[in-house]
Amino acid sequence: MKTFALKCLLTTAVCGLIGSSITVADEKNPVNNPLLYSVAWKQTAAEYQALYYQGFNIAQMHLQRALAMRKPGDKPLAIISDLDDTLVLPLDYWGNLVNRGLDFFDDTIWDKWIPANRMEPSPGAKAFLKYCQDNNVEIFYITSRDQGKKTFDYALGNIKHLGFPLKDKSHLTVLRDTSNKQTRQDEIMNDYDVVVMLGDNLNDFRRKYYIKGNVEGRLTKMREDRDEYGMKYILFPNPTDGHWLAAIYGQSEPEASNENRKILKKSAAHRAWNVED
Repeated sequence: MKTFALKCLLTTAVCGLIGSSITVADEKNPVNNPLLYSVAWKQTAAEYQALYYQGFNIAQMHLQRALAMRKPGDKPLAIISDLDDTLVLPLDYWGNLVNRGLDFFDDTIWDKWIPANRMEPSPGAKAFLKYCQDNNVEIFYITSRDQGKKTFDYALGNIKHLGFPLKDKSHLTVLRDTSNKQTRQDEIMNDYDVVVMLGDNLNDFRRKYYIKGNVEGRLTKMREDRDEYGMKYILFPNPTDGHWLAAIYGQSEPEASNENRKILKKSAAHRAWNVED
């Protein structure tokens, strides 16, 4: 229900902001930026933060149950989590894009932002991770980033800057050449009882969801696993970026172009009530 509501919010936002014309978002025409509703929601909405508290509460509830049911000889308990937009929020990165009049993800700015340690923990993240640490639940971080040779060091610095627990470097996986987290996840699951997986993107759970250029196909794969959400998979909201864009564009970071703005408008009006004035 929350995912559906978020999709409706984004759809309404983009339709209202773009209207019948397609124009490049810039400082002269700031209200034409289709990011405005999504970023404003991330920056200000109590509902946005509440969804994080809700997700971590659910995850902790499952851990409590798993801890209570442990028997001698069982595998050690663990969680697997994404970083960006799951445990950490890049809010002022998006605010920077809006202030610059940019309306699509910008890799150059992102690569400068990552080592600046400007991210903040998502609501409830630190308390949840402390609960894991206090109860000897192993924490594995898996993130997809590429800022060159120092990518791992930057991610490690982010974790230390935020005060997140990290047992050793083997508990942090940084994927530079792929967004496929499943290989590493399966390795962890061979040795640990992974109670929950956390992410803002279905691809943070299984690779099967990374479907390019096929919205309905991705929805079908999601529905196949509908019993997993709120159970094994804890999903957090992200209306600004992610692999849902790959289902629309065929790539998760489309270039800022009028053609792509038209595609976005068409997606936002996928279901539309047409009525005469």
